[in-house]
Amino acid sequence: MCEQVIPNPPNIIAIDGPAASGKSTIGNLIANRLDYICLDTGIMYRAVACKALREGIDVFDAEKISALSERIKIDIRHASEEDGRQFDVLIDGADHTWHIRSPEVNQVVSEVSVYPRVRGAMTELQREIAKNGHIVMIGRDIGTVVLPDADLKIYLEASVEVRAQRRYVEELGRGKKVCLVDIEESLRHRDEIDSGRSIAPLRAADDAVIVNSDDMTVYEVVEHVMRIIAQR
Repeated sequence: MCEQVIPNPPNIIAIDGPAASGKSTIGNLIANRLDYICLDTGIMYRAVACKALREGIDVFDAEKISALSERIKIDIRHASEEDGRQFDVLIDGADHTWHIRSPEVNQVVSEVSVYPRVRGAMTELQREIAKNGHIVMIGRDIGTVVLPDADLKIYLEASVEVRAQRRYVEELGRGKKVCLVDIEESLRHRDEIDSGRSIAPLRAADDAVIVNSDDMTVYEVVEHVMRIIAQR
């Protein structure tokens, strides 16, 4: 099937949603279709959390975590290995592509992301990256805080049960021993923190198009979003 060519698509597309809702997969596929850059901003918060754990910094120490976020160097590059990664994530020059996806980071990334200085440092960088346009930016507060004037805002949602099952299959595919119940509990915990924080809480922007993917395949979600893009 020939892919639809969309003349003059939205210059900046924001995709928000809860953990494991498929934002990264969908965002990357949409960006590839449009020949846009795709930036998953959650990587930045994961990088801070990962670095903190490796340096033995208490994630509940707001001052130390904030200082870390203001000195850390995060680079996202084209994938250097064929191991399922979509890109390389370098933290202060070292490859931590899979480390940032570890269960340990999953458990603390939401705690790290609540600190105002951390969000301020990451938001400033994200806005700078978006200035060149032709970008799909993925996160939890892109349409509401980071890029409130984005040309198109998508809020991708799915039930916690569906998200847990998807993450479970994903982790098994990487050869990891995981428990579905633990994954679901972790996602519920992250949802509570992300939605309840006072700074940039997770929510759909008032002008976002909400897409529920519970009963849709990845291909169906991509085609649905591409139709939305074409209408804009």
